[in-house]
Amino acid sequence: MRPAKRRDLVSLVCTQGVGVRFGGRRILRDIDLSIRNREIVTIVGPNGSGKTTLLRVLIGAQVPTEGKVVRKAGANIGYVPQRLAIDRTMPLTVARWLRLSGAPKAVDYQHMAERVGIAQLLGEQMGSLSGGEFQRALLAQALLTQPALLVLDEPTQGLDQPAIASFYRLIEAVRKEIECAVLMVSHDLHVVMRSSDHVICLNGHVCCEGPPTVVSAAPEYQALFGFGAEGALALYRHEHDHSHDHADEADSRVG
Repeated sequence: MRPAKRRDLVSLVCTQGVGVRFGGRRILRDIDLSIRNREIVTIVGPNGSGKTTLLRVLIGAQVPTEGKVVRKAGANIGYVPQRLAIDRTMPLTVARWLRLSGAPKAVDYQHMAERVGIAQLLGEQMGSLSGGEFQRALLAQALLTQPALLVLDEPTQGLDQPAIASFYRLIEAVRKEIECAVLMVSHDLHVVMRSSDHVICLNGHVCCEGPPTVVSAAPEYQALFGFGAEGALALYRHEHDHSHDHADEADSRVG
């Protein structure tokens, strides 16, 4: 089945002229975009382009300096951050973490843990989990809110290749099950080109956007990366991703 055209889908969140400044520095400007029901939208761009800042604006964690964000009333947003710092000395089991989601008491936490593959870890401390297990625990909590939009900020950062492949397969499966939209920042451009309905190329502003094949051929995209999708993929490897500026270092913290 061909995906519905964007004009036929209901907008879950959209921005109108959004801009963000930190001090005297402009991080984002003139952002006009929309995320629509049931589609997969991926944001790509070089380090320091404001990707994480844009996600934070969209979910309401960052107030834009300019413009406005419009969200569909009653549409829950589930968020999986790029990084989450948890004090390893703080007693916080996986089961307790899931209950912190704020989901209704009738929600079956055990079923969700089983669905994302961490049922055997409910009694374990969050601080003791491996990278892949930790990301699945974050995903489970986000899904417990029954989101209309699932937002993922580089969810596979620091994972090895088998864990990356497994995580993306899980995302694809749960999206089909709950029929939510997915918005993610990803460095895995082979995944972006294969799985996304819509790609937004960001470098402080929206350089270009559209279906993956259109974006990968756009002059603006080529000007940023210069090699096509395969060359760009190398630029996104995590071992080169340690130079995020203030805009991309807004960690979420617990404890």
